[in-house]
Amino acid sequence: MKNKEFNLPPVPAVLLAIISVQCGAAIAKTIFPALGAAGTASIRIGVSALILLLAYRPNLSKITAPQWKIVIPYGLTLGAMNLIFYMSIERIPIGLAVTLEFIGPLLVAIFGSRRWVDYCWVLLAAAGIVLIAPWTNSRIDPLGVIFALLAGALWAGYIVLGGKVSKIMNSGEAVSIGMLFASILILPFGFYENGLVNLTPKLMGLGVALALLSSAIPFTLEMKALGQLPPRTFSILMSLEPAAAALCAFVFLQEKLNLYEILAVICVVIASAGSTLTAKK
Repeated sequence: MKNKEFNLPPVPAVLLAIISVQCGAAIAKTIFPALGAAGTASIRIGVSALILLLAYRPNLSKITAPQWKIVIPYGLTLGAMNLIFYMSIERIPIGLAVTLEFIGPLLVAIFGSRRWVDYCWVLLAAAGIVLIAPWTNSRIDPLGVIFALLAGALWAGYIVLGGKVSKIMNSGEAVSIGMLFASILILPFGFYENGLVNLTPKLMGLGVALALLSSAIPFTLEMKALGQLPPRTFSILMSLEPAAAALCAFVFLQEKLNLYEILAVICVVIASAGSTLTAKK
């Protein structure tokens, strides 16, 4: 009797990937008191790199100079994005951090457009930022907001570099090598913060779970879904990520958002989905 491969339909696969990433963020936040943001990021990226390198086994000797020139910045941007994002959620609720971070991909999606409808999506996203800005919300740490916006800018760079590297390398090879350079960037911060000194078998186990939930599992699910879904449908589903982040943070960390913060999440979700729906084909 032949074993049949279990194939999850593409839409549930994307939704599961989103939930997996946000559950990973919730686990990460529980590790912060022991390892700190940098230490937790080091464990996540380091273990993820090891898993991906073992899975794809890229032949580094066959990587050409033009490929190195793209994949190294791609990996460093990936590492910086994750480190800065963890520094953000160390200070502000995960739902708000993801909402602010999502501004980066939104701006990439409509960059260069001169259509009035795209300006409307930008204004809607900007309204969301205003609703959770420190000057209108005294409980929000200004530094956490800055880190989230910086993570969004790095995410935008990651998207641009990812598009370039995907044209000259296969996805598995690119992401595994990129994760290797992300580790090289992040690990010194983990040691400098002394978070890795406090590492125990239990924390290491949580770190492995974090790496699986935040990198290995969602990457696999998304890659399979991308092969079956139109890019527009995939992007619309990904627009749900800020809402999923807020929901997971509430369920696992009891992070409650006030009315203005919930409205901010809604604004960014609508702006992101709307920009995808009205994008030129």
